[in-house]
Amino acid sequence: MKHKMSVFAALWLFSALLATAQERGRARDFGLITGILPTGKWNAITDVPGVSVGHKTLLSGDSVRTGVTVILPHQDNIFQQKVPAAVYVGNGFGKSMGLSQIEELGNLETPIALTNTLSAPTVANGLLDYMLGLPGNENVRSVNSVVGETNDGYLNDIRGRHVAPNDVSDALRTASSGPVAEGNVGAGTGTRALGFKGGIGTASRILPPSKGGYTVGVLVQSNFGGVLQINGAPVGRELHNFYMMEEGPYVADGSCMIIIATDAPLSARNLKRLARRSYLAFGAVGSFSSNGSGDYSIAFSVHPDTFIPHTSKEPVHMTPDLRNDELSPLFLAVLEATEEAIYNSLFMAADMEGHRGHVVKALPIDRTLEILKKYRALHQDTLPKASPK
Repeated sequence: MKHKMSVFAALWLFSALLATAQERGRARDFGLITGILPTGKWNAITDVPGVSVGHKTLLSGDSVRTGVTVILPHQDNIFQQKVPAAVYVGNGFGKSMGLSQIEELGNLETPIALTNTLSAPTVANGLLDYMLGLPGNENVRSVNSVVGETNDGYLNDIRGRHVAPNDVSDALRTASSGPVAEGNVGAGTGTRALGFKGGIGTASRILPPSKGGYTVGVLVQSNFGGVLQINGAPVGRELHNFYMMEEGPYVADGSCMIIIATDAPLSARNLKRLARRSYLAFGAVGSFSSNGSGDYSIAFSVHPDTFIPHTSKEPVHMTPDLRNDELSPLFLAVLEATEEAIYNSLFMAADMEGHRGHVVKALPIDRTLEILKKYRALHQDTLPKASPK
């Protein structure tokens, strides 16, 4: 079998990963508070009603370190009930699939799947199998599979193209709402970011009732370079691990997929505006979006009044949309959630050894916390407030 490994090797790998994972935690577990807005219950993309996430992680032998992550906007047949969507391309060095139709039509008709670069076509086939098999889709002859990717070829035997269509099916079948697994899981299994082990990360923000009470959730697949900053603290510089440092291997190229969900009633036009703002967070964490980095944001709305029936005898009506001057709170929310999602991907990722003996170390949490304390970047929700003038 393609992914077969001995029972003893599997047990050793599982115990090693578990032991490392027990020492990790999400950013907020260590007092790292980002921004001013409150999070949702799970501080995850799944705080947006109806959204679910599933992973299939492939860890096999000494070379397979990859997987697939799926994001479902709602629990019904998304081809028959499409959702408004938009894409923002930060840097187009990527092999994502299905983005041009989103750009043209302004809607999403399949779940979004994330994987590694050379497995994108296989994952698209897996999505096709799923969509064509749904009740109600018996006569469908065209489906726009949406697949995002990053290159995990340093830790993973990427040329082996180990992700199969049934792995997509497994991820879809196990997708759920609630807490989302982060770090070395699914499409983030073999990624690296900002000089450390990257992975899957997620976060959310909720607007106050006076601003609509809407939720914005973000999930990232982090796999990019730069000079790590956390809440403004120069962590990468202090740890002497950054792009263009004097010695040691460091690759700035990679990619980042940013998936944004909201229950705000937004048109494709305003979803694109929302997607653009996520890129501000990409810079806030220290990325400069290198020449070889494929950096994409995909945003969609799950407000029920914005759903787009595939076939309907009802008269065509305008999709509800917030006024332009109501978007600013959502812009802040997506910036904060994206930044924290990237931090979570780093804090939750564990050391990984993989293809050809390559090793990528996780962000050292103890040393990072010392740096954050030095720059007063921890517990910012409890810092003394300035005296009123």
